[in-house]
Amino acid sequence: MVAKISAAIFAFFLFTALLANFTSAQLHKISLPESDVDLLEFPLNLEYLEAEFFLWGSLGHGLDKEVPQLAEGGPTPIGGRKANLDPLINDVVLQFAYQEVGHLRAIKKTVKGFPRPQLDISAAHFAKIVDEAFEFKLNPPFDPYANGVNYLIASYIIPYVGLTGYVGASPKLQSAKAKRLVAGLLGVESAQDAVIRGLLYERAGQKVLPYNITVAEFTSRISNLRNKLGKRGVKDEGLVVPLAEGPEHKTHGNVIAGDVNSVAYDRTPAQILRIVYGTGNESIPGGFYPKGADGHIARYYRH
Repeated sequence: MVAKISAAIFAFFLFTALLANFTSAQLHKISLPESDVDLLEFPLNLEYLEAEFFLWGSLGHGLDKEVPQLAEGGPTPIGGRKANLDPLINDVVLQFAYQEVGHLRAIKKTVKGFPRPQLDISAAHFAKIVDEAFEFKLNPPFDPYANGVNYLIASYIIPYVGLTGYVGASPKLQSAKAKRLVAGLLGVESAQDAVIRGLLYERAGQKVLPYNITVAEFTSRISNLRNKLGKRGVKDEGLVVPLAEGPEHKTHGNVIAGDVNSVAYDRTPAQILRIVYGTGNESIPGGFYPKGADGHIARYYRH
């Protein structure tokens, strides 16, 4: 009898010791449905990209100096550098950068995540995107870091894709915790996109030097390219659109993109990968992710 009691006590303390090895956050992570974990991990790819681009643009360095633990030893991004920004735009971009740091931390507190993937945020890569959007090579090549307008145009390329991904993921989530997190992330990503579009809309008729092409035309071309790569119809719109595509068909101005009812567009992970890889194929890495995105969903499409 004494032996049985001793064994029971030993088992209890062993269980308690094992349980102590798990933090409350880890226990919370493993309680999420597997599909929720996959859908929460996937946007880390976009959050890493935004954090690095905004940190480098505003501060001249990235996560490795600012919050190295969040990068988890992932490779240093290719081509990041300080942008030539006026004080207002630099301040806005700096706020975006720290918001993205918070997003990375929030997701990683909820799911295990993965180290920063290899990213290409070089001027040469942005120039390639813009050339593809216009279907001819700009001369000189577009440089996102050259000035504030160029940097805002380059910023137009990135956050909106993640925004549509959160919209697409939202109805597929099962747990209240995952839904709350995505709703909170979507709110801030949407606000960032609205600020970027608002600053660009203020300059919609301005010519981007030295190309003699307006800011509005840049946004339309970039949106058209993303629609083409995504291969699922119109889920992207520039700042100035035909009347038939404007809100209630009554305005050419399109400071915030939305469908026929001004509801935000959604995208699936496959559509997002087609766009950020720049290949139009979710199975062929490239673009911002030379070695591919990470997480279960992205790895699935590579096999």
